[in-house]
Amino acid sequence: MPVSTRRSGGRGKGKGGRPAPERTCIGCGAQAPWTELVRLRRVDGVVAVDRVRSGGRGAWLHPVGGCLARAVKRRTFARAFRGPAVVDEGLLRRQLTGDGGKD
Repeated sequence: MPVSTRRSGGRGKGKGGRPAPERTCIGCGAQAPWTELVRLRRVDGVVAVDRVRSGGRGAWLHPVGGCLARAVKRRTFARAFRGPAVVDEGLLRRQLTGDGGKD
């Protein structure tokens, strides 16, 4: 049987004490356990926070304003969702950080 080349990532814990699966933040590009990121999805073409992880194509983002601003500036949402995505930065910032202003 081939040896897995998958990184173990030991920062976060998943079920049964195993390391949590890692995802990549679309803002900063860093990998982190999914427990440290927030999942986003498109709802009727508009990007929204997906707190219940309802399935379908999603994107992951650190819940900080800096990563959100970087993702908006770099236009990574359309690439992550493989199609057009309307981003209301103010709404997303409030959903992610609870703050309507800049960092």
